[in-house]
Amino acid sequence: MVVKLGVIGTGAIGRDHMRRCHRVLAGARVVGVNDVDGAVARSALASLDIDAQVFVSPHELIASRDVDAIVVASWGTTHEEFVLAAIEAAKPVFCEKPLAVTAQGCRRVVDAEVARGRRLVQVGFMRPFDAGYIALKKTLDGNQIGTPLIAHCTHRNVSVPPGFSDAILVTEMLSHEVDVLRWLLNDEFVSAQVVFPRRTANAPAPLRDPQVVLLKTAKGVRVDVELFAHARYGYDIRCEIVGEFGVAELPDPPSVLLRSEARRSNALLVDWKDRFVDAYDAELRAFIDQAATGSASGPSAWDGYAAAMACDAAIGSQATLEITPIPVPLRPALYQTKRSEA
Repeated sequence: MVVKLGVIGTGAIGRDHMRRCHRVLAGARVVGVNDVDGAVARSALASLDIDAQVFVSPHELIASRDVDAIVVASWGTTHEEFVLAAIEAAKPVFCEKPLAVTAQGCRRVVDAEVARGRRLVQVGFMRPFDAGYIALKKTLDGNQIGTPLIAHCTHRNVSVPPGFSDAILVTEMLSHEVDVLRWLLNDEFVSAQVVFPRRTANAPAPLRDPQVVLLKTAKGVRVDVELFAHARYGYDIRCEIVGEFGVAELPDPPSVLLRSEARRSNALLVDWKDRFVDAYDAELRAFIDQAATGSASGPSAWDGYAAAMACDAAIGSQATLEITPIPVPLRPALYQTKRSEA
């Protein structure tokens, strides 16, 4: 079966997913697109040589009988509306994070999916599909370092677009760490606190950059996450898990060791899309395979909800600098199956 996809949002990430489904992955084809700017949608189709319908309304695209499944890559503020519409239409939907801009919005998506009675939503958390994180997960599950005690994480960007606020820094960057650590540790976060180191001169006011988020899990693991949006030197993602009798580190992406001009060096990545290109392929592959059965797997609406609750707590702590509790609500039966992306 070829899954007929409708893509909402044809900007950078939406266009990249269209390219992926059109040129890299088998089993799906883009048959319809929508963008708030119709010219952008038409340009995306032309640049990728895709013959598909441009829908004026995203809701018409979702309702179309010619569309089997939906990819939501529009502005974050629109995600909740379009995902809820896809659930109402009983169509599998891949939604780039955030699932919604608030935890309450994510909960509405969860409740709608539970009412529908089957998994239809996959959230675009790609790190559990990355080979390095999969290897780290196998190390932890194999008890090779004993019980995890501490986690140190780093998320550094070369820069970020203008308009990044303290809150956006959390929702755009911390959310990835929260999701992948919940998966790695098989644990839930119960509190968050933000502390502000000395501010870099490279960050435009009023953004406070870098930030350090201190998290605690239900099992007592302590986590520190460095968020540095204007690190300048490269795109650098690190994760170290300290266990009772060993330490496990996320491997760096392979790169050529260069000896030249009296120096020994390795090139660093500067683009987040290059760092996780294979993971993006793998997450869409998983979505397409599952969408062919009329359902979804991978990071769920519940995972999107859990990440949003942690981010909301961190944003609250940005204002107070205090330890902020993170609710741990009862997980519905629909999401009880152990999550596995490998």
